[in-house]
Amino acid sequence: MKNKVESEMNRMIELLHRDQSPDGAWRYCLESGPLTDAYMIILLRVLQIDDEDFIRELTARISGIQNKNGAWKLYHDEEEGNLSASIEAYYALLFSGYYRKTDKNMQAAKHFILSKGGIPEASTLTKVMLALTGQYPWPRHLLIPVELLLLPQTFPIHFFDFVGYARVHVAPILVCADRKFVIKTDDTPDLSDLFTEKSTNVNPDKANSISNESRSILHLIRQGIKNLPILPRHIHSIALRRAEQFMLERIEPDGTLYSYFTSTFLMIFALMALGYPKDSHVISRAITGLKTLTCRTNGHIHVQNATSTVWNTALLSHALQEAGVSTASPIIQKAGVYLLSRQHRKYGDWVQNNPHVLPGGWGFSDINTINPDVDDTTASLRAIRRLGSTDATYRDAWNRGLHWLLSMQNADGGWPAFEKNTDKRILTWIPIDGSKSTSIDPSTADLTGRTLEFLGKEAGLTIHHPIVERGVRWLLMNQEKDGSWYGRWGISYVYGTWAAVTGMAAVGVSPYHPSIQKAVRWLLKIQNADGGWGESCRSDMEKRYVSLGVSTPSQTGWALDALISVFKEPIQAIDRGVLFLTESARKQDWTTSYPTGAGLPGGFYFHYHSYRYVWPLLALSHYKKKYMN
Repeated sequence: MKNKVESEMNRMIELLHRDQSPDGAWRYCLESGPLTDAYMIILLRVLQIDDEDFIRELTARISGIQNKNGAWKLYHDEEEGNLSASIEAYYALLFSGYYRKTDKNMQAAKHFILSKGGIPEASTLTKVMLALTGQYPWPRHLLIPVELLLLPQTFPIHFFDFVGYARVHVAPILVCADRKFVIKTDDTPDLSDLFTEKSTNVNPDKANSISNESRSILHLIRQGIKNLPILPRHIHSIALRRAEQFMLERIEPDGTLYSYFTSTFLMIFALMALGYPKDSHVISRAITGLKTLTCRTNGHIHVQNATSTVWNTALLSHALQEAGVSTASPIIQKAGVYLLSRQHRKYGDWVQNNPHVLPGGWGFSDINTINPDVDDTTASLRAIRRLGSTDATYRDAWNRGLHWLLSMQNADGGWPAFEKNTDKRILTWIPIDGSKSTSIDPSTADLTGRTLEFLGKEAGLTIHHPIVERGVRWLLMNQEKDGSWYGRWGISYVYGTWAAVTGMAAVGVSPYHPSIQKAVRWLLKIQNADGGWGESCRSDMEKRYVSLGVSTPSQTGWALDALISVFKEPIQAIDRGVLFLTESARKQDWTTSYPTGAGLPGGFYFHYHSYRYVWPLLALSHYKKKYMN
C-alpha cells in the first residue's frame, strides 16, 4: 500500500508542476452543459458579429455532446435528457447557420423536445432567452415591477435581500421584461414548431400559472411601490436608471458583470433595452470579456460560466503542501504570489449586511474584484498560512482574510457562501425557477464545515471558542436523520458530510460523538463494491441521497478524508478507498468527468477539471501522514 500511495502522490505532484501557469495559477477548465456555448452563439448572431471560427468551434462542442436520442444532458445518468438544455442547444445550432432542421441530429433533437412538452415546459432562464429573441411571449408572471429596486431596506422585502449572484441576474431580467424587449434578425430561426399541438392553444400566462405564495409576494411588492415617496410619473424612469446604474457599477475590469457569463449575457440585452447601441463600448467590452472565459475540453473550446482560477490555485497549493511539497518550492512560491494579487481590496455588496469590516476575502474567478466568498477565502488562507511564517506580507494578508472570514458568520451560527444573514425565506416565493436555491444565501453544511476545518487546523481554534461552538451547534442541529449532511455547492450528501465531519473533528469534537458516529455509519453503508464512493446529481434535485452506482475520484476523496479524520488506525473501508484511488488514477471515462460541483439544482452542474487531482491528493496525503509515518 505504501508504495502505491507514494507513487500516485508523486505522479500527481509532477503533473501539477507541469500544468501550473507561469504566473503561479492553475487554469483548469470549469466545464458545464451546453448553455453557455449555446447562448454565446445566439448572442453573436443577434449582434451580427461574424466571428465564424469561434462560432464553428462552439457548434462542434455542442453537437459533440448530443446524445443518441437527440437530447442533451447535464450529467451522465440524467434520465433521457434535459429539456431546457436541448432547446438551447437546438436553437444555437440552427442560429449558427451550420445546421438545418432537416439534419438527422436536429430532427432527433426536435422529437425529444416535443416529447417533453416543448418550449412551454422549459426553465425560466430558457424562456427569458427565447423571449428576448422573439421565440416566446414575455410571460406576465415574470413582470415583477422594476420599481422593486427602489423599495427601502425597512420594507419586508427589498432588492438587497437577494444574494449578490441573484441580484445581477434579476436586475437585467426586470429591465428586459419591463421593456418587453425583443431583438430579431433576418437570420433568426423560427422555433414555433417546438410548441406541441396541445401547448399551441394554451395562453402562456396560464401555462405558467403561479402559486398563491408567488401572488402574495408580487402583491406585497406592488403595495410597497405605491407607498414610495416619489411622484408616480417619475418613479418608473428612476427605477430603470437605478437598474442601469446597478449593473454598470458591478462590471469587472474584463467587462463582465460580476464575472459570470449568464449575468453578462442578460446585461447586454438589458442595456440594449435601455437604448444602448449594440456596438457601444460597454457592450463591446462585455463581448470581449465573455470570450476570455473560454477553455479547451476534449479538443473543443467551451465558454465557462466563470473561471475557477482562484479556487483551483488555492486548493491545489494547499494539497501540494499537505503532500509534502516545501513552501520554498517555486511551485508554492508562485502560487502564493498569485493568490496575494487576488486578495480583495475593494468593498463589495457584502458590506450591506456586514459593515465596519475591511475587505480581505478572495473570490472564485481570476478577475473577481468585488464578490468574495467564504469558501475561496478559507482555501486561499490555507494556501498562504505557511508562507506567512517568513514573510510579513503574507501575515498581513492572513490577518485581513481571517478577520473578514470571522465577521461573515451568520446569526444562526453557520456560514453562508457570499453574504451574511441573507436568508429571507419570503424571497423563495418569487415565481422564478430555482428561486429556493438561488435567491438567498443561508448557512450550509459545506461552508460551515469547511470553515470550521480551517479554523481548527490552520487557525488553532477549538470547540471552546464561542465562534466555533456556535458553528458546531449549527451542524449538529442540521444533520439529516440518516446521519448525512446536504452540501449546497458540491454533489451532495457525500460533500456535505465530508465537510461537517472533518470540520468538527478539526475543532476537537470527539470521534465518538453520536453525530460523528452516525455520519460514519452512513458513509460506510454507501461505499461501493469497488471501494470508492459515487453520488448522482439527482441527489441535488431530489434532496435525498441517490447513488451513482459507480465511483468518482472527487467523491471518493471526500468520503475517504472524512473517515481518515475519525479513525486512529485505518479500517478496511479506508484501505479499500485508498486502493480505489491509486488503481483508478489513470482511468479516463465518464466517471472521471462526472460533474460533482453544484450550481443550480436541475440547471447547472460543474465538472472541475482540477477535482480529480485536488481531493484524491489531499486524502492520500492525510492517509500517509496519519497512518504511514
